Amino acid sequence: MGAHTNDGSILYVTDLGYEARGRRYCDEDIWLSGRLRETFDLALCHPRDAAALMGRFDAVVVRNSGPVIHYREAYEAFRAAARDDGVRMFNSLSGKGDMSGKEYLLELFREGYPVIPTVARREDFDALPEADEYVVKPLLGADSVGLRFVGRDELAGVDPAGMLVQPRIPFAYEVSFYFVGRSFQYALYAPHPEARWVLEPYEPTAADLEFAQRFVDWNDLPYGIQRVDACRAPGGELLLVELEDLNPYLSLDLVGEREREGFVAAMRASLGELLLERR
Repeated sequence: MGAHTNDGSILYVTDLGYEARGRRYCDEDIWLSGRLRETFDLALCHPRDAAALMGRFDAVVVRNSGPVIHYREAYEAFRAAARDDGVRMFNSLSGKGDMSGKEYLLELFREGYPVIPTVARREDFDALPEADEYVVKPLLGADSVGLRFVGRDELAGVDPAGMLVQPRIPFAYEVSFYFVGRSFQYALYAPHPEARWVLEPYEPTAADLEFAQRFVDWNDLPYGIQRVDACRAPGGELLLVELEDLNPYLSLDLVGEREREGFVAAMRASLGELLLERR
């Protein structure tokens, strides 16, 4: 058995059996948990078992646990128990992004942030720019579950209850910025819009980083991993697609060794700070 510094015990929550389209989430968690095990006592568990086990550990890390829409009641019970018991969570449960549904897109659009225009009431449809098609998706959706496209002539007949409505933007590409806490780690992009998960390393400009940092600062997440997903609009500007702060897939196999090692070091340091906090 290899020795490590025993800096605390971590319950690492992941669904190793979750099947995602075109990628194996489990490989990432097997590798990342192995690297964290060099520093911490660590055990893996399925998200449905987290509430029963978390009291035995110093902190809980939620990683590739799959869309919580498949077990929302269990997830809400887990969150409530973690809050009540003062469990140290990574990610912190205070996230204002996807962790809490997609209402934040409405708030950010109203406040003038650079996001894809988003409304949720029929009387606000006029605030959306003209488009050939519109996207209708659930407020509590994930992995494109329940997403559909409607033509401009069909928009008036859409029932927006529990849904978000956005214009379908003909973007040049999507790009994702990955952060530990508020610290930028690396960026990846999908140069071909029809292949969202065929990602390549992306070298962000200063303006790109300023864009992404603005949303991370807004979210004010004390501990955790965030992925800022954006698209390059026809006018050249970036627009936020989503702020993933629950269990963002990291695509660590697609970055270089320097970025990967930097990410692990940043995550270890952040977990170390979390473990020093009083419950």
